[in-house]
Amino acid sequence: MATRWGICSAGKISHDFTVALKTLPPGDHQIVAVAARKLQDAEAFAKKHSIPQAYGSYEELARDPEIDVVYVGTIHPYHLPVGMLFMKAQKNVLCEKPMAMNLREVQELVASAKMNKVFLMEAVWTRFFPASLEIERLLSRGEVGEVKMVKADFGVPLMHVPRAVEKELGGGALLDIGIYCLQFICMVYNGEKPECIQATGVCLDTGVDEGMVVTLKFSRNRMAVFTCSIAVELPNDAVIIGTKGTIRVPEHIWCPTSLVVNGKEIQYTLPEPYLPLNFINSTGMRYEAEEVRQCLLKGLKESPRMSQADSLLLAEVMDEARRQVGVVYSQDHQ
Repeated sequence: MATRWGICSAGKISHDFTVALKTLPPGDHQIVAVAARKLQDAEAFAKKHSIPQAYGSYEELARDPEIDVVYVGTIHPYHLPVGMLFMKAQKNVLCEKPMAMNLREVQELVASAKMNKVFLMEAVWTRFFPASLEIERLLSRGEVGEVKMVKADFGVPLMHVPRAVEKELGGGALLDIGIYCLQFICMVYNGEKPECIQATGVCLDTGVDEGMVVTLKFSRNRMAVFTCSIAVELPNDAVIIGTKGTIRVPEHIWCPTSLVVNGKEIQYTLPEPYLPLNFINSTGMRYEAEEVRQCLLKGLKESPRMSQADSLLLAEVMDEARRQVGVVYSQDHQ
């Protein structure tokens, strides 16, 4: 039986996710319906991607009995209300990152998933790339000895993009792209909570963070530091430094197709898209989609590779970093 997908939101990321899904066998994954807030947007999306059903509201998608799992590709502030809508309708959910605006909202989503006995995962697609699986394998084998330091950078010029700079649209560097650096660090340190978080940043007039540098201290004298920016292009690389060697992600830390392990490079290829993509390497979203299918086939309510505890940790660390830098969203007052 194919996993039957509903796509929530007809924006750029939903386009790329749909293209990625279609690189997987049609006997395993089918897109049954798409919903947007305007029917004509959903219809145009459905036509472009040959999706049988288009809805002009998210509520109609939630009521569709033919859907196993919904991909939520809305902007961040809608993740909580839209995620709740689908889970209350007994739909499994793959929710775009960040899962929500803050820890309290993530806790609400996780509680709703448990109450409604549905699957919920944050779409941290990076975790499921072959390069990420290889990093975990190398670390578990002690390939670089004990990890002492992790460094990661992600910066792209996004000042012209409203959703990146407007507070009511969930703007700011940390929630949009810094989360990739943080999730990488949390993956390397096995989901351990840092003992100390120190964040310094600069804010735009809109009140969101233009850039941030975050230093994390973990148990046993292990550290990590990451930099994120929506003003400038950064190297967008990462390095894991251990007592016996290093693992480098030379570029595209959020969608890596190569690793350099103690000086030796490993390359990974991604399938070609059938339509032009909005973002680089987006066919790599196929890996998170397949993870969702495998979890559902096993009857799991969360993914062991990107668990709800992992999502709660990301939100908790980001809340504290924002507090120190002075980034406050309306959702923080509720």
